[in-house]
Amino acid sequence: MNYSRLFSFRESEDASRPLLEHLDDLRRMVIKIAITLVVAMVGSFFFRSFLAAFIQKPLMIVDPTRVGSLQSLGVADSMTISLELSFYAGFILSFPLLLYFVGEFLFPALSRAEKRLILPVTAGSFFLFVLGVSFSYYVVLPGTLDFFFRDAKAMHWVPTWTVRDYYSFTTQFLIAFGVAFEMPIVVLILVKLGFLNSTTLRKTRSIAIVTIFTIAAFITPSPDLMTYLLMGVPMVLLYEVCILLARWVEDPAEELILEQRVERNLSAEIEKKGEF
Repeated sequence: MNYSRLFSFRESEDASRPLLEHLDDLRRMVIKIAITLVVAMVGSFFFRSFLAAFIQKPLMIVDPTRVGSLQSLGVADSMTISLELSFYAGFILSFPLLLYFVGEFLFPALSRAEKRLILPVTAGSFFLFVLGVSFSYYVVLPGTLDFFFRDAKAMHWVPTWTVRDYYSFTTQFLIAFGVAFEMPIVVLILVKLGFLNSTTLRKTRSIAIVTIFTIAAFITPSPDLMTYLLMGVPMVLLYEVCILLARWVEDPAEELILEQRVERNLSAEIEKKGEF
C-alpha cells in the first residue's frame, strides 16, 4: 500500500514529496499545538478564580442562592476543576494559533495569494467559535439550567448539585456550541480540498435540515422546545451560509462542468424511464 497517497492533498501539481517529509511536518504540527496548549493552559491557571466565577454566573441568573449550595465531595475537587477550567480556557485562547498550525499543514502547496486567506479564515473561525460560546452562555445555558432546576423540584427532589458535575456540564455545553458554530469553516476546507461543492450542498439541503434537528435533539441536554430550537435554527442558518461560502470558494469552471454532468445524468435517467 502506498501510504504517501494519504497526504496527496498536500502536494502541488508539479511536485510530490516523500512520505517521511509529510510525517515530519505532521510531527512538527503536533509539537507546536501541544506547546501552545500547555503555555495557554498554564497562563489560564493563574486566573482560575475568575474562570470559576465566570462559569457560575449562568447559575446565579437562575437562582443566586444556588451558587453557595454547590457541594464539593472530592478532596482534590478544587485542583481538578481548576485544571479542567484552565484547559478549556487555554484551548479557547489558543484556538486561532491552533487553526493556523493546522492550516499550514493542510495547505503547504498554496500560492501566496491563497496563503493570505489563512489568516482571515483563522480569524473568522475564532469569531464563530466565540460567537457559539457566547450564544450558549448568555441565551441557551441559563434556560437549560433553569429547566433542570425546576424539573428536579417538580419531582419533589432537592436540586443539590456538586461542583464537579456542574462545571463539567457547563464547560462541555459551551464548547459544544462553539464547535457546532465552526460548521462553515469545516465546509470551506472540505470544498477547498475537493470533497464538497455548492451543488451537493443545495441538493442535500432537506436531508441536512432533518439531520441537523435530529442531532440537535440528541445534543441538547434539555427536552425543552425553546432550547431545542435555539440549537437547531442557528445550525440551519449556518448551513445556508455554508452554501454561499462553497460557491465563493469553488472554481466556476469546475462548477459548470459538474452542473453539466448532473444534467446529463438526469437526462439519461429520464430517457431510460421513457423506454420502459
